[in-house]
Amino acid sequence: MTLKECYDALGGDYDEAMGRLRSERLGQKFVLKFLDDGSYGLLCASLEAGNRGEAFRAAHTIKGVCANLAFNTLLASSEELTEALRDGKPAQPGEEGLVAQVKEDYQRTIQAIQAFQTGAAG
Repeated sequence: MTLKECYDALGGDYDEAMGRLRSERLGQKFVLKFLDDGSYGLLCASLEAGNRGEAFRAAHTIKGVCANLAFNTLLASSEELTEALRDGKPAQPGEEGLVAQVKEDYQRTIQAIQAFQTGAAG
């Protein structure tokens, strides 16, 4: 799998990312580093514990990384969740759906990156 194919699989914008990062080598480096980012785990743990402030920070971090890397599908869902959690707002109807969408988009992103990583190593 090429990096462009990885971007297609995860719902990202390869051209936007390469325009920002200026080289595919740098793009590969940051895409693979996404696998090591702990923000998603922190988001899930914080939501489970009811710590909405920490969940906001984790969702906001995911949103920022996705914006920088042009992971547009996960960016959109994490942005919605970030806004739902902003300023310690109490849980709203439909928020569980936002969380489920972030989880689905995150898994899609990780699976695409792992497939790219496997192809790049082989």
